[in-house]
Amino acid sequence: MSIIKLNNNGVKNATAFGSITGLGSMTFIKKLTASSSATLSFVDGASSVVLDNTYKEYVFTFNNIHPASDTQRFTFQTSTNTGSSYGVTITSTAFGAYHFENGSDAALGYDGNDDLAQSTNFQPLTNTIGNGNDECGSGYLHLFNPSSTTFVKHWISNACILHNEDLCSTRMNAGYFNTTSAIDAIQFKMASGNIDAGDICLYGIA
Repeated sequence: MSIIKLNNNGVKNATAFGSITGLGSMTFIKKLTASSSATLSFVDGASSVVLDNTYKEYVFTFNNIHPASDTQRFTFQTSTNTGSSYGVTITSTAFGAYHFENGSDAALGYDGNDDLAQSTNFQPLTNTIGNGNDECGSGYLHLFNPSSTTFVKHWISNACILHNEDLCSTRMNAGYFNTTSAIDAIQFKMASGNIDAGDICLYGIA
């Protein structure tokens, strides 16, 4: 294997750089804030929410999600009937890493607890979050081309939480909704109990 060594002299002496074209802009659409909420839902056409072919990619950021009950995963599902039901078939994969606050243990690996195989269950986005006063989780979810009536709907997510056992846990998930129907609503909830606090913001990428 050959190794290429980079010299920064060329960069530091540069006077101009070319522009990168083709990158879409991110447009804020809506923010939902939890307050002992059973669910948080974004439904196309409701309260100015857009989940149609206006954008090919949608990004949801979730910030300081705090469960009312201890040891709970933060989850999501979608709908093809504007939120009348949530249970689109998912196949997904999950891997993550953790590190205890006291440095006693750490690991990286595949997580078979959070993957789904042709399931209509809610998909976990995080490991189990504690409900202590300072415990919460944050991350983002990308949903690709949900209005397509030709292809399945891919998604990817990344999250970091303060686990109920006082450790940092990061989780990276990806999968697809195995439907060619347009997805027009998405719902977030804890695996059990309410979302005590936190917010979710929706953005469209042109």
